[in-house]
Amino acid sequence: MRANTLFLRLEGPLQSWGDQGSKFVIRRTAEAPTKSGVVGLLCAALGVSRADARRRLVELNALRLGVRIDRPGVRWWDYQTVGAGMQMRIAEAEGKTKPGAMLTRREYLCDASFLVAIHGDPTLIDSLHAALLDPTWPPYLGRKSCAASVPLLGRNDEPGTGEFADLESAIRSVPWRKRAREDPVPDVVDCLLEWSAALPGDSVPPEAEVWYDVAQSFDVPGHQARLVIRRQLTVGDGKDIGLGTPRQNHTPPPPRPRADYANTEYRRKRQTRLDADRGLCVFCKSAGTTVQHITYRRAGGGESVDDLRSLCRLCHDAVTMIEYGLGMDLDRINPEEAKWRDRIIAKRDEMIRFRSLETRRRRLNAEEVE
Repeated sequence: MRANTLFLRLEGPLQSWGDQGSKFVIRRTAEAPTKSGVVGLLCAALGVSRADARRRLVELNALRLGVRIDRPGVRWWDYQTVGAGMQMRIAEAEGKTKPGAMLTRREYLCDASFLVAIHGDPTLIDSLHAALLDPTWPPYLGRKSCAASVPLLGRNDEPGTGEFADLESAIRSVPWRKRAREDPVPDVVDCLLEWSAALPGDSVPPEAEVWYDVAQSFDVPGHQARLVIRRQLTVGDGKDIGLGTPRQNHTPPPPRPRADYANTEYRRKRQTRLDADRGLCVFCKSAGTTVQHITYRRAGGGESVDDLRSLCRLCHDAVTMIEYGLGMDLDRINPEEAKWRDRIIAKRDEMIRFRSLETRRRRLNAEEVE
């Protein structure tokens, strides 16, 4: 038996599938992947250019498309400028123009996830599957700025291809999966199944929707209509669509060592460090009032004296702000190292400029306090 159905998982931060309501200045998106958008994705994988697409669209449009809306996403607007050298009208002066860019609005689906089933000739399905495994050009989710966040052919526990009697049975065969364990399970999911007459003379179902998304060409966009049947399938064990394991198993990060300032052993090491530095800040030689962890690998009571350095409060705050700005992890700044000197001085000066007169007095610079 040969597979006659190809499955795609279309999921990403942003998706946008233009439909008949999408105009040049205001580009709306359909609620789910359109047939022209999916065919365009397949053409990219096959390496078929816009100009050459006409000869391939006949066989690609013969494929039937089913879409399961596993996560509908949130609609979101952005803008884009088009044509920096265009002659744009000047509002105040009738008939006059100036070089500029046209401002267009773009609609996106944020955080959406779709299962797409493509049903048709097994030979063509095999070639499409091979092309998606090694695409000529990068496929994208409707617009070139919309990259997929998961493999288009699904993860290892999703089928990729299969043999099914029709689109609905194919859609039902793939379990609905949580993205993470804490995600809720929907009661139902919407499915959009392409309808075509099984026999000549079959009547069109009254609930059929008309979608103008069958591409006739890409170089000069042109589309024809197709009929789509909307189904609602229940989700859960023993229902229309079964439940699979979550695609992401949340693993909490290991606990990080943290300083325990009330720990008796830490307080003893702290005092030993201050005594070793003669009660002075190792950076500016002012009175050392605190200590700085240069590593947190043994923090919480297991510190050694070499893990600490004596600092005044100003130098300590400056070093800490630099560490936070750099996003440093367990190993931190050693203020005795020459490579940090200029950075610490600059941060100290920045902090002093925003501190009170009383703080400036501590520098003992008469010209600043008189």
